[in-house]
Amino acid sequence: MRRHNNSFKLAGMKSHKLVLPIIVVSQFCCTSLWFAGNGVMNDLVSTFNLDNSAVGHLTSAVQFGFISGTLIFALLTIADRFSPSKVFFVCALIGSLFNLVTIIDNQTLYSLAAIRFCTGFFLAGIYPVGMKIAADYFDKGLGLSLGYLVGALVVGTACPHFLKAFDTNVTWQFLIVFISVIASIGGILMLLLVPNGPFRKASQKLQLSAWSQNFKDKHFRAAAFGYFGHMWELYAFWAFVPLILSTFLSKNPTLSFNVPLWSFIIIAVGGLACIFSGYLSLTHKTKRVAFTALLLSCLCCLISPFVFEWSSQYLFLGFLLFWGIVVIADSPLFSTLVAQNAIPKLKGTALTIVNCIGFSITIISIQLINYVATIWSPSYIFMLLAIGPILGLIALYKKT
Repeated sequence: MRRHNNSFKLAGMKSHKLVLPIIVVSQFCCTSLWFAGNGVMNDLVSTFNLDNSAVGHLTSAVQFGFISGTLIFALLTIADRFSPSKVFFVCALIGSLFNLVTIIDNQTLYSLAAIRFCTGFFLAGIYPVGMKIAADYFDKGLGLSLGYLVGALVVGTACPHFLKAFDTNVTWQFLIVFISVIASIGGILMLLLVPNGPFRKASQKLQLSAWSQNFKDKHFRAAAFGYFGHMWELYAFWAFVPLILSTFLSKNPTLSFNVPLWSFIIIAVGGLACIFSGYLSLTHKTKRVAFTALLLSCLCCLISPFVFEWSSQYLFLGFLLFWGIVVIADSPLFSTLVAQNAIPKLKGTALTIVNCIGFSITIISIQLINYVATIWSPSYIFMLLAIGPILGLIALYKKT
């Protein structure tokens, strides 16, 4: 009997090593639904004769869908009451179907916005649930595990810029179908190869107030507020990287570089940063690494006006690469701190509600920068992104 148990444990350890790569691949495949619309946005506008303002509406629709989905999932404690792998699979399948509907003829702005909203809604059962699955498998070294997961999302976010940098003969309809297929495959992989993790503690009943219970813990609040400050800066920075690059070129007309390609590089390098910060968390305190990254990105916001005055494109691009690294390096670490300080039976709900609030904040910061850009010089507007990191640093610095 003891030999049987030892054999079983040994087999479990071997398969355990494969879990993280499978989760990462599944997460990347399924979160591709997020940037699918961004990659073909201009094609949608021209194909269905939409106004240029439709780009902003469709981009916001998927964000609002994700926020709505995470709110509902958190209120109903979906990821804690049901098998997270099954939740991931079902949401991947439904999200893929909604994404596929995009290729139907005679679409309007309203139908496309509804499709993107629904796609975003079911992404709520993919991104935070994927992190919950990782947390169920990796008690120690969770920061590294989430570093790989968030890194995959970062590279996916950068992909539309890469597509814009080169002329390809691939039709947008083929791209939509391809992404729906790989997202479905990602969901199937998670269902078949990643059962419930050894550290999962299921919640047996519906608790509508469960989302707020975690915030009673001061350690959890510090981690959550640090994450919120980080999110204020992150997506606004990503959204306006092309504007930052274009503004520099307008101030230096003798210089030239590929704006979409460099936008891709500056965002995508953050994927490696997430993995690197995950490794750092193995030898240093997770909170300290996250605090340092948030502080450095805050400094980048504050000195950004002076950077536009540089005449060297190498220094300028080097600075943006550094900013692209530190702006996201703390993201998996904040999620780690949230998971570690959450009530064990409500870990999935904790990750989901923190994502919900965090992404709601991104809409506010993006709209603020978008408005201020009409009345201020673009050289100065990115100082406003320091507001979030400053508040996040205060929350983390307080003795808990």
